[in-house]
Amino acid sequence: LYVTTSGNRTGPNLAGLEFAFEEGSYLAGMLAGAITKSNRIGAIGGQEIPPVKRSFYAFEQGAKSVNPKVEVVTSFIGNWDDASAGKEQALAQIRRGADVLFQNADAAGLGIFQAARENPSVRVFGANADQNGVAPEVTIASVVIDLPHAFLLVGKEVKAGTFTPRVISLGLAEDVVRLAINPRLEGTVPAATKAAIDSVRALMIKGTFRAPLPPAGVAAR
Repeated sequence: LYVTTSGNRTGPNLAGLEFAFEEGSYLAGMLAGAITKSNRIGAIGGQEIPPVKRSFYAFEQGAKSVNPKVEVVTSFIGNWDDASAGKEQALAQIRRGADVLFQNADAAGLGIFQAARENPSVRVFGANADQNGVAPEVTIASVVIDLPHAFLLVGKEVKAGTFTPRVISLGLAEDVVRLAINPRLEGTVPAATKAAIDSVRALMIKGTFRAPLPPAGVAAR
């Protein structure tokens, strides 16, 4: 059996895994919208590809659900490995007043953490892995994809003989995607915000609320 991540092709021994990163991104947006003091927050991506655009849209909608005054500034680095370019993008957004940065830029994102370190009133989000330890003094939370758990779920199907080739969608309900708040800064998050995030998370797990996806034709700003 072969498994591809973010894949949409299947075969007799091929499964595609797609991750509902937008679910965790929506919760991150709620957190960002609640803690921003400037009402301007940033989103920085490696490249403008559909999964990143979906996550940024969900992040923006989550922020606006708790803070209608918030403005989201979005930019793309153009690659996934240039940390210097990531830092410059972050500094540019900070100069424009952004005090919370949501990034999905792989290695280039390390420069975004560095920019936040140099501006300690700014908060930044980790992405894909738990990056709360990268810059613990400024990282408010991480949107995590638990790949080992995702593979384990597929492995259990194979072992039980119940596997069928398909694209497998995994998110909060499967405990593959989650928002991990940084324990070091958790005390700065208002209790009401935590309660609101927990409430929306529960609705997502039940399937009674879905993270919004961008309408067709919506372009990143």
